[in-house]
Amino acid sequence: MRVVSYALVLAVCFSSFGEIRGDVKISTHDLELTKGDEHNVSLQISNCKEEIQLIVQHDDIVNINPNVIPVENKTETLVTLVVKAVGAGHSEIYANVTNREDLQDVYLRVTVNKIPSLDTISTVIGWIYFVAWSVSFYPQIYTNFRRKSVVGLNFDFLALNLIGFSLYSIFNIGLYYIDEIKVEYNARHPRGLIPVLLNDIFFAVHAIIATLITIIQCYIYERDGQRISLTAKGIMSFFGVIILISAILCLSNVVHWLDFLYICSYVKLTITLIKYIPQAYMNYKRKSTVGWSIGNIFLDFTGGMLSMLQMIINAYNYDDWVSIFGDPTKFGLGFFSVLFDIFFIVQHYILYRATNYEENP
Repeated sequence: MRVVSYALVLAVCFSSFGEIRGDVKISTHDLELTKGDEHNVSLQISNCKEEIQLIVQHDDIVNINPNVIPVENKTETLVTLVVKAVGAGHSEIYANVTNREDLQDVYLRVTVNKIPSLDTISTVIGWIYFVAWSVSFYPQIYTNFRRKSVVGLNFDFLALNLIGFSLYSIFNIGLYYIDEIKVEYNARHPRGLIPVLLNDIFFAVHAIIATLITIIQCYIYERDGQRISLTAKGIMSFFGVIILISAILCLSNVVHWLDFLYICSYVKLTITLIKYIPQAYMNYKRKSTVGWSIGNIFLDFTGGMLSMLQMIINAYNYDDWVSIFGDPTKFGLGFFSVLFDIFFIVQHYILYRATNYEENP
């Protein structure tokens, strides 16, 4: 899983005119500020014969001084820009130079928050839910080992989980390690950051391994004749056809491999939405949660709640509520998972607390 950040982008783009192309270098590409802070940024300008005007997209978020750089009859000029954060959020500052093309590699990313300590709290919360989600696989593994049985654990849930985390791993590894895909991503998002961290890869791969261990237990221990249902096989076959067609289109150069990774992520999101349904229905049919680890649910619930809390803290600290309400996918998935966790807790402690279910000897 990946921990979410919100950036204030300060992009200063320059270009050239005529036979002599001006060269502009900026002293840093990344800057972290708190509302009210000021920071100096240096521009080294060579062979630039035109006045440069800096246009602020949102002057209620960031100011820059000077915003006009006059013509200098010098081969090389060093200009100090004072960047002041007047509000949390994200904005862009453009360089307007007549008859010049922008240089996309000259930019400054600035992160502006309201309260610095909230950043620390957000980081701590991120690591706690990362650990909670990573450890959440093991109560079920231990329960299976202790009972020497997987009766009560739904095989459809396991199969969908394995496919979902496999696709999630493909997405993370592709974006993090494959240069061709990273180049394509940077071409589409020139000032964006690769949205995958190393811990995202670790979590996804670890989830696959833990799920495979659980699946191996299903072959070793008593399972009372349970198999993957025809419905789940149909759903997985449908997803398989989508992935296969997408791969063929990539190999035929119809779409890019980055698009293939996005398709993998969309399938994974869909699986996350439906994977809990078979287990919940199985508990209902058996009128029992015996064999389904409640420890797994508590850890998943903890991770989901803290994940949403982190998103809310970051949205407040960076005035970026659009990240939640404008693109509700991640928040919605976390909320949906927490709702299922609450439903499982109700099944375990209220609905089927006094169960009459008995396992076959």
